[in-house]
Amino acid sequence: MQDNIEDVEVGSKFQFDNVSGISTLNAETTLARRMPTQQALQEHRTELPTADPDSNLRRSPLSIEREAIAPVFKEQKNYGKWGNLVLAYQTLGVVYGDLGTSPLYVFPTVSMSSPQEEDLLGILSIIFWTLTLMGLLKYVFIVLQADDHGEGGTFALYSKLCRHTKINVNAGQQYSRLDSDMNLSHYDKPKTLRSKTKQLLETSKAAQNILLFVVMMGTCMVMGDGVLTPAISVLSAIGGIKSEESAISQTVVIVISSVVLVALFLLQSRGTSKVSFLFSPIMIAWFVTTPMIGAYNIHKFYPGIFKALSPHYIIRFFQRNDKDGWVNLGAIFLCITGAEAMFADLGHFNKQAIQIAFSTMVYPSLIITYAGEAAYLIKHPENLGDAYFKSIPRPIYWPMFIISTLAAIVASQALISATFSIIKQSMALGCFPRVKLIHTSKKEEGQIYSPEINYILMVLCLAIVIGFRNGTQIGNAFGVAVVFVMIITTFLVTIVMLVIWSTPWPVILLYFITYLTIEGVYMTSVLNKVPQGGWVPFAISAFFLLVMLIWNSGRKKKYQVEAMHKISSGELSLQISNLGAVRTPGICFFYSELIHGVPPIISQYVKIVGSVHEIVIITNIRFIPVTTVLPSERIYVGRKGVQGIYWCVARYGYMDIIDLEGKEFVDQVIEKLTEYITPNEDPSNYESSVQKLSGNSENSQLVNQKSTSATIFLEGNSTQMEIAKLQHAHKKDAAVHVVGKVTLISGKNTSWVEGILVENLYRLLQNSCRSSIAALRIPPSRLLQVGMVYEL
Repeated sequence: MQDNIEDVEVGSKFQFDNVSGISTLNAETTLARRMPTQQALQEHRTELPTADPDSNLRRSPLSIEREAIAPVFKEQKNYGKWGNLVLAYQTLGVVYGDLGTSPLYVFPTVSMSSPQEEDLLGILSIIFWTLTLMGLLKYVFIVLQADDHGEGGTFALYSKLCRHTKINVNAGQQYSRLDSDMNLSHYDKPKTLRSKTKQLLETSKAAQNILLFVVMMGTCMVMGDGVLTPAISVLSAIGGIKSEESAISQTVVIVISSVVLVALFLLQSRGTSKVSFLFSPIMIAWFVTTPMIGAYNIHKFYPGIFKALSPHYIIRFFQRNDKDGWVNLGAIFLCITGAEAMFADLGHFNKQAIQIAFSTMVYPSLIITYAGEAAYLIKHPENLGDAYFKSIPRPIYWPMFIISTLAAIVASQALISATFSIIKQSMALGCFPRVKLIHTSKKEEGQIYSPEINYILMVLCLAIVIGFRNGTQIGNAFGVAVVFVMIITTFLVTIVMLVIWSTPWPVILLYFITYLTIEGVYMTSVLNKVPQGGWVPFAISAFFLLVMLIWNSGRKKKYQVEAMHKISSGELSLQISNLGAVRTPGICFFYSELIHGVPPIISQYVKIVGSVHEIVIITNIRFIPVTTVLPSERIYVGRKGVQGIYWCVARYGYMDIIDLEGKEFVDQVIEKLTEYITPNEDPSNYESSVQKLSGNSENSQLVNQKSTSATIFLEGNSTQMEIAKLQHAHKKDAAVHVVGKVTLISGKNTSWVEGILVENLYRLLQNSCRSSIAALRIPPSRLLQVGMVYEL
């Protein structure tokens, strides 16, 4: 392998495309903290980095609470009774739009030429037990309990597992669990249970590969769901206009639907909170009026409709319809679409709010609405293809058409918001290219918006509407995405039960067998519709999955190459001496994914610039599998073994935001270094030393002269002078931030597959995605980029 200098660029006249800002750690590396007493050392078991034995790492509590550099998530925040009710109200406009509007298209999607009374009773019975077993029991009472400090979704489940198992990570080595991580306030303490499942996950590379692939696939299926949900909801609602105005063509319906969808996606930039307050009154109107119409239809057409709650009608349905009954399960399954949003959107609200809204309003409203439709169809089976709109009493048709159209627009919101959340999670954990993320709420940090993802979803959604042209065909595609997400959730929650909850085996088996059977039967039916449109979610998911796999593989390869070129502290000191590099005044932050050893970026910098700053802080930005890291616990510091060179590990949760634009981050690092060097002394004692260094004394000359030595020796108390030198450098000028730009090229021994992956596909994603510098928010005027080319 060879490496050479590509370029050095200063200021804002450069293109950033590669350093991720997310650290990847060697699985065997752990962090050391120098504790003040032996007892504290025993309480907080740590290890030293093997590649840098002269380094120490210690965390000290901040003497003064600083403003958070990243949002602080209050996982245990008590909203109170009224606060939960307000959040429950908001969930109606975000979480339950998709699930709540499913009566628009479930019965119309069923393919039966002349359904009889027992057929319709059987369909209603399946709908009731599906909503009860999967919506109420599975998601509300079981899956929501598997949250990751208030966050939901497949990656939240994965991060929860990573904290309780020593997974060596094929997603990126930053997932490796460090002993020091377990001291974080938001870090779950791993169970001592040594289950066979846990041992398998920790020792089997194949098991880790499969687990990561399943998580990625579930994430991508949710993205596909986020494309299909707006399309089917809006198109089904707008299509209702043809029930009263048959002269209107389908082309007009498509045009109106497209305009509505564009307006919906443009509204996303306003934020989840504002959108939910706008949309929630619409869903309140929907959940109140539709069961009223259902009750009217039950009373008028079939008062005994609730006898369908007996499961024996399900048996009779399959006995009567045989294979056709199994085929129609794919259509009936649409009654539960949107339930997955309860978990995926959890970060935008809280468990109590979601549980209250579903149990008290959504669930009873849906049961009565479906019962009313079934009662109407028993007397008018010929209207199966347009059941909802035909069941509306004529005097209130147009008001209900307006409400249903607005509700369908709201329905699109659930999976759009969920997509933003899972993109943030997967991006922070190194499994998705960087995109712009905007926090839209000062109170609820889980509420985020991504312009790039929003517009990608909009374009794909419009393509679906224009390509399929009607809700029935989209329904064929819709069920495929949802059932796979639910099966993957069942699989991951089962592992959580085994590894984390220590749930009794009979309960685990009951949960797993019950839901795998239900969802498996549904899956066999929806897969039957792949040729009729079910291929679409597979295509969308395959695209996003390919992007995630390429990005993850390229990042791992880049880390491995950089790790091979790292040097020791002694080699750096020797290099500075041999090259005659001068020590210039000020502080310089070097950013690297390596946490042990000296990253090659410093060596390259010294070679081409011929100098190194008086104070050098090798900084590792590390995302760990936890929602947030408190500001007081974020910064770890230590010495690197060369005078004036330190290292810093800044740890962030996957829902935290990094912001280096202001002075807070630099101030916090300097304060941590001050506490690290002199933990038991008052920093005011260093005032005289700072004055000496900044005055006309001999010590001042030691700082300002261009010394060619690798170390600078200070007179007087070495500890006092070291901290005085650090503070003087901090006050003298703003810090400089140096980031590497790594380019990988094929070597003689590189296979053609690896060459295409790294040189073409991964580089394309690097050049297309948001730069790591933009993600770190480093001031352009204080930024230096060092380019390096490595041959594989």
